[in-house]
Amino acid sequence: MDEVEETLRRIEASKGVIGTIVVNAEGIPIKTTLDNPTTAKYAELLCQLSTMARNTVRDIDPQNDFTFLRIRSKKHEIMVAVENSYLLIVIQDPCE
Repeated sequence: MDEVEETLRRIEASKGVIGTIVVNAEGIPIKTTLDNPTTAKYAELLCQLSTMARNTVRDIDPQNDFTFLRIRSKKHEIMVAVENSYLLIVIQDPCE
């Protein structure tokens, strides 16, 4: 667990990182650096998007699986990593 905490601290200290969210398999945020309404919004929407991305990857190749998603908009860059039924969501300002 200390290793996970250290990794999260390192990510949060990176240039431009606005916040991080860890979401469990049920879609419930278990650790966040953002306020509750923002966390709930990101967690809900990105869990849905991750499920769609996973289904798309498996439809293309049933032997493959979804592991990482990166979305860039004008304001933010959102990265979603999947590991052991958990999602790690990192939101950053791409201009910094």
